Amino acid sequence: MRTASIKRQTNETTVDVALNLDGQGQADISTGVGFLDHMLTHLAFQACFDLTVRAAGDLVVDEHHTAEDVAVAVGQALNQALGQRQGIARMAHPMDDALARVAVDLGGRAYAVIEASFASPRLGTLATDLIPHFLEALASHGRLNLHAHILYGQNDHHKAEALFKALGRALGQATAADPRRAGVASTKGII
Repeated sequence: MRTASIKRQTNETTVDVALNLDGQGQADISTGVGFLDHMLTHLAFQACFDLTVRAAGDLVVDEHHTAEDVAVAVGQALNQALGQRQGIARMAHPMDDALARVAVDLGGRAYAVIEASFASPRLGTLATDLIPHFLEALASHGRLNLHAHILYGQNDHHKAEALFKALGRALGQATAADPRRAGVASTKGII
C-alpha cells in the first residue's frame, strides 16, 4: 500500500495528514483557510489521491504558518508513500538541454496559450512559426485547453522535441483510462 500518515506539531500549528496514492480522489480537508481547503480538494481529486488534512494554526496572525506547515506535512506524506519510488512513471516533463511544459485539459472547451520561440526560421523543411499554429489548431479542433511553454533551451531541434514530448506525455496522462474514477473527472459532475 502506498500510504502515509504524518503528524506535524510546531509552536504555531498542528497538522495531521493521511495520504493514499492509490485512492479514488476523495478529500477530507479542514485547515481553517477556505481557499487552501478548496485547492487541496482539487489536488486530491485530479491526482486520484485520497487525502485527509486537519490543521489548526495561528490564523489570528495570518494564514502563512498554516499553509506552509500543511505543505511540509503533505510533502512528507508524499515522500513516505512513494517509498523506494520503484515502478512509477517518475516524470511529467521530459527534457534535453531544453525544458518544455505542456498542460492540457480535455474538458471540451478550446483554448490555447503557446509560448515558444525559435532562433531558426526552419527546422528541416518545417517553418518554426508553424509549430505554435499546429498547437493552436490541435486545441481548437480537439476541444481542449492547451498551455505550451518552452521555458529554456539552446538548440531549436531540442526545444521542439521537448515541446512535443511534453505534449505527448500530457495527452497520454489526460486520456488514460482511470479505473479508480467513476463518471467524469470534474467536481461539478459534468464536462
